[in-house]
Order: sequence, then C-alpha cells, then structure tokens
Amino acid sequence: MKRFVKVMTVLMVSLALAGCSSGKPASETINLKVWGSQDSQEFLSKRIEKFKELNPDKTYNIELGVVGEPDARDYVTQDIEAAADVFAFANDQITDLVEAGALYEITKDKERIVKDNVPGSVDAATIDGKLYAYPMTADNGYFMYYDKNVFTEEDVKSLDSMIKVAEAKNKKIFMDVSNGWYNASFFLGAGGKLAVENGKQVTDFNNARGLQVGEYMRSFTASPAFLTGDDTVLQAGMGDTIAAGVSGTWVAESMEKTLGDNYAATKLPTFNIGGEDVQMASFGGYKLMGVKTKTKHPVEAMALADFLTNEESQLERFNTLKLGPSNIKAAESEAVQANVALSALAEQAQFAHSQKSVLSNYWTPSEAFGLALEDKNPAPMQELLDQMVKQIQEGVIE
Repeated sequence: MKRFVKVMTVLMVSLALAGCSSGKPASETINLKVWGSQDSQEFLSKRIEKFKELNPDKTYNIELGVVGEPDARDYVTQDIEAAADVFAFANDQITDLVEAGALYEITKDKERIVKDNVPGSVDAATIDGKLYAYPMTADNGYFMYYDKNVFTEEDVKSLDSMIKVAEAKNKKIFMDVSNGWYNASFFLGAGGKLAVENGKQVTDFNNARGLQVGEYMRSFTASPAFLTGDDTVLQAGMGDTIAAGVSGTWVAESMEKTLGDNYAATKLPTFNIGGEDVQMASFGGYKLMGVKTKTKHPVEAMALADFLTNEESQLERFNTLKLGPSNIKAAESEAVQANVALSALAEQAQFAHSQKSVLSNYWTPSEAFGLALEDKNPAPMQELLDQMVKQIQEGVIE
C-alpha cells in the first residue's frame, strides 16, 4: 500500500510539472495605484498602457485616480498605506513628505536621472543629498518678455544695456521688485545664500556682495525706465509704454496677442556689479513624481514612475498638456523651442533655485526691502539690508 501511494504521488507531481511546462506559467498580478491631476488623466491612461506594452513579461493591474499635485501631500500623509504607489506632487511638499516617511529614496539609475534633468528640478527632488522623486516638469518660474521692435537679441542679454536703450527710447522695463519671488533673482544670481538650517531661515544678503547687489537694485529702480506693479500692469502696458517685463508662462497668451510679430522672450539678463557681469537667477517651481515607501511593489512602482517622467513622456506631456519639461533633451526639442515662453523658461531653468529652501518668514521682509527701493527710501543700503536679513532670520518652522 505504501509503495502504491508513493508511486501515485510521484505520478501526480510529474503530471503537474508537465502541465506547467506545456503552457505559460502563471504570473503574479502586480497591483499599482497612480494619482495625478484631473487634466492629466487621459494622458496618464495612455502612457500607462504604453508602459504595459513595453513590459509584457509582467502582468499589471494599474488603477488611476484623481489627486492633483497641490493636494498630494495632504492625502498621502493622511494615510500612507492607502495612498497611491506612484503620485505627482509640487516640489514645495517634498520636505513634509520625506519627514513623514512617505517617499522612497531613488537609488536605481540615480546618475542618469540627475544627468537627464535640469539642475533646479533635481535639487527640488533632493533632500540632504538623497533623491526622493523623479523630476516631471519645470514650468513655474519667470523670465523676460520683450518687444522686438524696441530691443534686439543682443540688448536683452544685459540689463545695463536694456536700461540704456529704454531710457533713450522713453520706454519702460517692468519688474515687481517689491515681490520677494522676483527681487531674490539679483541676490541669488550674485551667489547669495538662502537656506534652511536647523529649522531657521538663513541668508547672507547683507554681506559685502549683497551690498553691491543692493546698490545696483537701487540704481535700477531709480531709472526712469523702471516700472513696477503686478501682472495686470504688465499686460496693460506691454507694446505701448512697456517694452520688456519679467513674468511667467501665465501671461504668455496675452503677451503674444499684444505684441504680435514683435513677441519675444528669453532668459533673465545679466547685470554688472564690481565690473563683473552676473547672471540673474530665479525661483523655479517643479512638479515631481514620487513612490510611496509602503508600496508592495517598489521595483515596479519605480519603473513606472521613471517611465512616466522620461524624455518621451515629458515631450508627450508638453504636446498634450503644454507643461514645460524638466528633461534637458525634451526642453531642447523643436516642439518646446517653438513655444516662445517655454523656450525662455527652459533657458532660464539652469539658473533657477528651488523654493524648498524658503520659509514663510522670508517673504514679508523681502517685500518690504523691495518696496523701500521702489519708494526711493534714502536710508543707507547697508541699513536696509541688515534690517531685511534680521527680520528674515527671526522666523522658525512652526
């Protein structure tokens, strides 16, 4: 009897093995959830299907949900377990997401990802030297719009040259210097420090270099060519009294409509301090794609996030959603270069700084400093700078 049972057992195992070898072996279904904005649902759906086609060796069940980039942090940190495996978010949320233990560190192909994307977007995705997300877009920043009927391509390379031309032609150069988002471009361009250390905002905008910058800003705002205000002022005056202005892609349609054949845009210009031409910097806002730490399929989730942010996907995202690429090759493509505003933004992106190192207590003091310049406050520049820096550094993270 024992011999019979043994023979039957061997026979059953043999039949089972034979059955497996005769057909396709059963594979595990990899369940993943992806979150993106409402506008990106169709785009994501198509790219996900493409990802499946390119990975036929695995069986994927990928669920797509609507959680926009501005809301991602709140939804993810509320319940990491229930959150999407792969999700898009705004770069100013990365610190909170990392502190909540919600983001996987990206180590696979890190060098390639860093190399493929503009430095500002990589910095926006990095905390303490560790990459925590895949750069996805680089389209929330600012640059220079200008009227080709007034300025040449050579003129707009230098703010000093632009001021001379504008003064001679009785035209205006628009910039909201009383807004810390914009006026930091002078200090950051000259190598100024704006960082978060031990929960506090730290800056050296009042050092010797900063003093040179402040004096230049004072001369710029004192020029009859200078004009300030918000974007409504720029849109109302461009092509008439205003011949150039600093803003972002959100006014592109208005600028193009107003200027017509004279519509142009480029990176921010240089300015000269101490006999040196310094490139104006900017703040850059980026959208990133992260992978949650509690995903059951980290390898596959990272592969998907990588695919959804690669050069091809970023180009397709631009073509369908008009979002500016962070991928360097995508930004240099004919399609993006043909878009005047996004081309200028891509050109400026290499000089952009992430806002992740800016705390809320920076904005009001920097606004007050800029307003003092606009109001032609005669106080010594060192005094104005010291006051701004003191007020900025008094704040702490709550």
